[in-house]
Amino acid sequence: MKVYLDHNASTPMHPDVLAAMQPYLTERFGNPSSMHAWGREARQALEGARQTVAQSLGATDKDCIVFTGGGTEADNLALRGVLDAQGEGGGHLIVSAVEHHAVLHTAEHLARRGRDVTWLSVDGEGLLDPKDVRLAIRPDTVLVSLMHSNNETGVLFPIREVARICRARGVLFHTDAIQSFGKLPVDVEALGVDLLSISSHKIRGPKGIGALYIRRGTKMLPLLTGGWQERSRRGGTENVAGAVGLARAAELTREDLEGAGGRMAELRDRLESGLLAAIPEVRRNGHPTVRLPQTSSLAFPGTEAESLILALDLCGIGVSSGAACSLGSLEPSHVLTAMGLPHDRVQGSVRFSLGRGTTVEEIDCVLETLPPIVDRVRRANGWRPGRERGEE
Repeated sequence: MKVYLDHNASTPMHPDVLAAMQPYLTERFGNPSSMHAWGREARQALEGARQTVAQSLGATDKDCIVFTGGGTEADNLALRGVLDAQGEGGGHLIVSAVEHHAVLHTAEHLARRGRDVTWLSVDGEGLLDPKDVRLAIRPDTVLVSLMHSNNETGVLFPIREVARICRARGVLFHTDAIQSFGKLPVDVEALGVDLLSISSHKIRGPKGIGALYIRRGTKMLPLLTGGWQERSRRGGTENVAGAVGLARAAELTREDLEGAGGRMAELRDRLESGLLAAIPEVRRNGHPTVRLPQTSSLAFPGTEAESLILALDLCGIGVSSGAACSLGSLEPSHVLTAMGLPHDRVQGSVRFSLGRGTTVEEIDCVLETLPPIVDRVRRANGWRPGRERGEE
């Protein structure tokens, strides 16, 4: 049996999404900036997709949606676009230490260019205190950027509370909702955010397309200059087929959001309870309830994540560490490290992320396969139960 539990990394494209895209990959090939019939046809599809995406985010104005080349570009446009609009050297940025690298590395780049950046910490369960945001805001603070949910632990941030704090202080607020969109209700008006990033391939859509919601009146500069596409906020011929695919994936996601979330939470809990019962001293990383319904980060002290991932892969099971992988060597997770977890726990942590198609049989396959793998790795490492007691 093949078991894919890495849906936070990417999801399989839904057949209806591919069907919706197909005409715009073949006979409906026009450039949406062209004035002739082929161009108008493409423009109509693009604007229809924009309307659908806006509706899926609770936005009343479709023109607030800018299509991008993916979630990373959407995050970059939010941070760089707002900070660049302040002129050289101006503006203070606030981010958390557990952001996705699309935000984290962008903030680091801005800091190297002379921007002032404040990094907020989280507690041992990955939670962020809104009071820390309030204390960090200064007279020159321009933007706060915090993820809606963490891609490694699934932990949720208090976005509504932070948005109220930012609004009261006249500070723009961006949230990276790339992991939460499609798993939880995401409504820009209910959340109160000024900017919000999403990505298509996290919700059974195509890769290479994302979107940034920009509240009307938000001052920012484009990253990509060229033509007047996307109302001068992102130059370059639009990816019409990708936008249509993202829109169709968003529609499908809305149709079964509540039911799918409940099913995935039940399967996640079945996985966690089974592994906690079968394997000594397994630890859950992150808050047990304030998290996404389908994400589980578990630590297996006495092991290395790389060994477990490779062993599971040989058994046809796909999971991840949630950490960056470079040339075959796993770097320690910056998220778990920022939570203050011990090195052995960080080193042995694996992320399981379920999808809409995950079944009970697949979960039970993991429950049967993983315990002997952990036991074998621990024995090879000379690990003894009780060594990690007192960590928490």
